[in-house]
Amino acid sequence: MRRILLCLVFILAGAVMLGASWLAPVMAQSADSRSSHVKLPPTHFGNPDGTAHGFADAPGFAFASVASNPLQPTAKPVGEAVCTACHTKEQQNFAHSIHALGMQVAHQANPETPTCEACHGPGSAHAQNPSVKGNIIAFTHDGGTPVAAQTASCLGCHAGGPRDSWMGSVHQRNELSCSDCHNPMTRLAAEGLTAKQSVNETCATCHKDIRQQFNRRSHMPLPEGAVTCVDCHNPHGTLNASLLKTDTVNETCYQCHAEKRGPMLFEHAPVRESCLNCHTPHGSNQHALLVAPVPMLCQQCHSHTRHPNDMFTEGALANGTAPDERLMGRGCLTCHAQIHGSNNPSGPRLHK
Repeated sequence: MRRILLCLVFILAGAVMLGASWLAPVMAQSADSRSSHVKLPPTHFGNPDGTAHGFADAPGFAFASVASNPLQPTAKPVGEAVCTACHTKEQQNFAHSIHALGMQVAHQANPETPTCEACHGPGSAHAQNPSVKGNIIAFTHDGGTPVAAQTASCLGCHAGGPRDSWMGSVHQRNELSCSDCHNPMTRLAAEGLTAKQSVNETCATCHKDIRQQFNRRSHMPLPEGAVTCVDCHNPHGTLNASLLKTDTVNETCYQCHAEKRGPMLFEHAPVRESCLNCHTPHGSNQHALLVAPVPMLCQQCHSHTRHPNDMFTEGALANGTAPDERLMGRGCLTCHAQIHGSNNPSGPRLHK
């Protein structure tokens, strides 16, 4: 027994020594990689040669460039101290924003890193004559700076990702500036630097007609805070007209309603074509976001077929002049319950 234990001890010791000798070059290689330069896409906060230092020499990762102002191409940078000498209130508001945190880190790493001028462009012309519009990049519609120049300043850092399709999007074509929806100078919202306290309030600034639809009897849980506009839409641009985050309406709905995706053994053609054939996505005064009450909704397609060809009206309700049992309860859905499709071998009529 003692010999067996000694053999086990020697085997374990050998395994530990072998593992240490195998891990040594790997750990050395990992250390070397941390101190090497990593190739990154050029942005405002990338090195001039398109590289960024690793974690071992992080202070080198602080080379911001001054934004280009097309209306003052000869202006020169003046530095943050000149800006804050006049804009004290703006500086106090900006100090609480996420942009201020990034600027401070970059400036501590390299004191020559521009802060205010990284977004607003060189400030010499504005400092000499502050009343002339366009001497500095102003993020307002009446500040003299073209909207294209405003968005170009923001996209210098925020290009790519959800903003890949900004050019040509409905918001870009309507000459919206980034500052119409975002306020980078202060922290009004918990996330996204939106101009209002939430994404939904920001969208409702323009889309008041859509926002009021969520006050209807049946609505998506946006007022309750369960969903937001950006759960379905990408305001920075997509390949479709309604700014949906997916290619089709159905694919967007399936993100939450996966049980409706299928494939189904027996499919309901209008359902597969578009959910909007029967539902309105924001809010409705009918049950389940329907565009019309059942069975009137069903009879928009299924009229004069199989069942007696009498069209249902309000008079067929329980308190009407000619009550009809087919209109009461859930209407057509009382029998055709699997309206989105059926996987039952006996369900071609969507009964089960």
